[in-house]
Amino acid sequence: MTLAYYIHQLDPFLAEFAPGFGIRWYGLSYLAAFACGWWLYRLLSKKGYANLPENQVGDFIAWWVVLGTILGGRIGYMLFYQFDEFLQNPAQIVRVWEGGMSAHGGMLGLLIATVAYSKIYRISWLNLGDNLVVVAPAGLFFGRCANFINGELFGRITTVPWGVQFPQELFYNPSLGARLTQVAPSLFPPSASTENFVTTIQSSPAAQEIAATILPVRHPSQLYEAFFEGALLLAILWILRTRFRLPDGILMGAFFILYALARSSVEFFREPDAPLIAALTRGQFLSLFLLLGGICVLFYSIKHPQYPLRHPTKK
Repeated sequence: MTLAYYIHQLDPFLAEFAPGFGIRWYGLSYLAAFACGWWLYRLLSKKGYANLPENQVGDFIAWWVVLGTILGGRIGYMLFYQFDEFLQNPAQIVRVWEGGMSAHGGMLGLLIATVAYSKIYRISWLNLGDNLVVVAPAGLFFGRCANFINGELFGRITTVPWGVQFPQELFYNPSLGARLTQVAPSLFPPSASTENFVTTIQSSPAAQEIAATILPVRHPSQLYEAFFEGALLLAILWILRTRFRLPDGILMGAFFILYALARSSVEFFREPDAPLIAALTRGQFLSLFLLLGGICVLFYSIKHPQYPLRHPTKK
């Protein structure tokens, strides 16, 4: 039997040494993000677009950017998406190995880290931020690809030919597991765990044929986000940085606005992962603040123009 849609079968582990313990693609995505950010930022500094000297980029990325991203992303996730659970058990905030990071929280953490670094080392925070947002979409790209590998944050139900069926949906919709048990109790016994159901579907062609008739087909919205929030945004900001002489802050404002627009647009294809706020998904609601912040930064940068100290001369 030929399946009409792709059933997600990707393993979240590159190497699993024990059940639930090993090298995860999600963790590697963060390493790739910071390594790529370091390399691109050094390139911008070397070419004269950044006030931060090339030999200081490593310390800035390794300490300030990494900590700002991880702390902001985790705290933001607990406050924006799991606030009730956080109040019941505040210790959850340190359980980063269980997943749960907020892109909006990570950006806020980065902003705080950038301003703090600029104050300590007396470097323009607008220039720091401009070059940081140019390379940040690379991290967003890797992160969204990892979301797809994990089969999490999937899209809404669809009929598009590139739709994907995610066995991981069983964790969020127990009724699907009950239907699988009803149709094929030998493959999906009632005593088995949801995790076993997912593993069975991903490894057994017979189970995949059964699951294909029950699992909803969904947009691979993680890949949409990887393209629009990551690859496309990186290309746009890189061109603006390297082809035009813009006042410090313009790129940061543009990033906030473009990310907010891209995220809000893709949210129409993504299954809401939190209750709606006035008909807006949580991602769209939080993006409103990014949009307003980006507009404010743009107006400030235009009204008080400052330029990179070592911007290369165009011929």
